[in-house]
Amino acid sequence: MSDKILVETSARHVHVSPEDLAILFGEGYQLTKKKDLSQPGQFACEERVAVIGPKNSFPAVSILGPERKQTQVEISASDARAIGVSCPVRESGDLAGSAGCKIVGPKGEIEIKEGVIIAKRHIHMTPADAEKYGVEDKQVVSVKIDSPDRSLIFGDTVVRVSNSYSLAMHIDTDEANAVLAGFTAYGEIIK
Repeated sequence: MSDKILVETSARHVHVSPEDLAILFGEGYQLTKKKDLSQPGQFACEERVAVIGPKNSFPAVSILGPERKQTQVEISASDARAIGVSCPVRESGDLAGSAGCKIVGPKGEIEIKEGVIIAKRHIHMTPADAEKYGVEDKQVVSVKIDSPDRSLIFGDTVVRVSNSYSLAMHIDTDEANAVLAGFTAYGEIIK
């Protein structure tokens, strides 16, 4: 199992800027950590917000911390269709020209003009991991995931390398459902 990479499902979530956090939850508000995530320094929060599109809404979407420079909403393609937004597949933080939506918190609401994306599947790695797997930052690879009934190969997977990462592949809920990843899934890089 040592050459396999843990595959984690990233459900819909919101990252907020300090300015937007103050509007949504009140001036001086601090996010409340619910649990740590696999990536160092990242955590799920107790706070939830409504994400509203032109067609529908999700009433209780988790916020992930810490705060970010720009507010960002990450959803699956199925989620995007459900709320009526047309959003691109992008790497986290690549928000220029992406979709917008309304976000409602207990103290206020914001309308973001851009920031709604379908996160491009990716693998977080340290430089040592990248050397071990023979890949480099921003390289695009395919990853084979074996499952009891629906094994498949995901192409277009971006490798992201940083000393601040922990080895894990992230896919969204649509992708996890495609491979029936209701179990601990592992992937193998295919170049």
